[in-house]
Amino acid sequence: MILFPAIDLKDGQCVRLKLGDMNQATVFNDDPAAQAKSFEDQGFEYLHVVDLNGAFAGESVNGAAVENILKTVKFPVQLGGGIRTLDHIEAWLDKGLARVILGTVAVRNPELVKEAAKKWPGQVAVGTDAKGGMVAVEGWAETSELSIVELARRFEGAGVAAIIYTDIDRDGILAGINWDSTLELARSTSIPVIASGGLASMDDIDRMTRPEYQVLEGAISGRALYDGRIDSREALAKLRAAA
Repeated sequence: MILFPAIDLKDGQCVRLKLGDMNQATVFNDDPAAQAKSFEDQGFEYLHVVDLNGAFAGESVNGAAVENILKTVKFPVQLGGGIRTLDHIEAWLDKGLARVILGTVAVRNPELVKEAAKKWPGQVAVGTDAKGGMVAVEGWAETSELSIVELARRFEGAGVAAIIYTDIDRDGILAGINWDSTLELARSTSIPVIASGGLASMDDIDRMTRPEYQVLEGAISGRALYDGRIDSREALAKLRAAA
């Protein structure tokens, strides 16, 4: 069970949004690379990064900040937001990313995702962001007619490394992960699932140590790590003890 600390990038700064709203952003650090190093020093083993501006623009916007992170830390980094083409994917993997996360393009062009997963085994994940159980795209600005389970089934057997499921209705408000729908998704696919959106407290960490939650690859935490609701060292110790 991996606990992924999250760095969300907006205008070159490390922020957290409330309910996916770009107008409700709290800046936690104006030096994302320093924040990444802090997470590495705390003992985390994998970093989750999102280019928020890029998700809306459809191309990398905070590329310089991501490159600084990659130059600063040694642990693997996964990145989502604005990665929409094979050239984008290849460029980022060549720069040292461990994994790219494809969101909007997974809905718009699933064949591209399948091609990428075949070309770069283990390095392509799908970001499934949902409002009311339906997949949202274009930086969460639009909701599709596709359910999260239907999207996952598109990529069954395609070699996708993981599905990252975010419940937008809970993201950034410390309401707790939508565990029911997350576990439903994990049980409906053989692709590893990572929970995201709303990890709120050490109670959530305790829940992740239970046997029935071992179906998940891990969970992503943002705001709760920044404001101290989750103690990183205690959380990591609990998860490792339960492994």
